[in-house]
Amino acid sequence: MATVKEGDTIRIHYVGKLEDGTVFDSSEGGASLELKLGKGEFIPGIETGVLGMSPGGRKTLSIPPEEGYGLHRKERVFEYDRSRLPEGFVPAIGQQMQMFRADGQPIQVTIAGFSDTAVTMDCNHPLAGKTLIFEITLEEIVTQ
Repeated sequence: MATVKEGDTIRIHYVGKLEDGTVFDSSEGGASLELKLGKGEFIPGIETGVLGMSPGGRKTLSIPPEEGYGLHRKERVFEYDRSRLPEGFVPAIGQQMQMFRADGQPIQVTIAGFSDTAVTMDCNHPLAGKTLIFEITLEEIVTQ
């Protein structure tokens, strides 16, 4: 039976959970995820974790932050002057919004706190610094 190796294109179903069991993403009830291994299309822990699997196989992966969305970096948290926000904007902790870097590239930020004069913005991925648990089912190897 064929097994997954680097360079293959595969289809998987997955359930992504935090260590406390909270589900943060899932393909269940929808289309499977197709990815070409070795292209960096998904987090490294998934790409290496599926190597050697056979179609129909199931596996639970525990992925540390370094192989997931990275460590939470303090330098990616900054204060933003409230006077620069749109008039009438009411910040809420956990709220996500899109901003633009100086070079024009969009970035997702999460509001981590606020005061009367500033809003604390966090540019880290919301799952940065977290160990992720993925339950993977290999649906098929599309191309080898």
